[in-house]
Amino acid sequence: MSKVAATKPQFVRLLIAAGKAAPTPPVGPALGARGVRSMDFCKEFNARTAHISPGVPIPTMINIQPDRSFTFVTKTPTGAGIEKGTGRPGHETVGTVSLKHVTIIGSARTLGLEVVP
Repeated sequence: MSKVAATKPQFVRLLIAAGKAAPTPPVGPALGARGVRSMDFCKEFNARTAHISPGVPIPTMINIQPDRSFTFVTKTPTGAGIEKGTGRPGHETVGTVSLKHVTIIGSARTLGLEVVP
């Protein structure tokens, strides 16, 4: 690794099941390759997502510092809390979601969610 790469923070994006992070793929290899102890991350992630239904996929952004310390941010779980999308997109609405919580508006509309400001 070059000196320049060693002084810059690294970012890792993973989709991890709430409360079920383990040092197995994808977490273990992604963090281990960057010198981070995956068990430390798993314990903190599982504690932070304990209030969410186990197994719900949580988009997670991990910021790894040059000294191998890390911080992470969990994003809103996908699915918007609906059980099933609409059978008639554009004609039926199964829920609403605010614009600040939507990253892909087209997908939300296809599910039958009304995007509101």
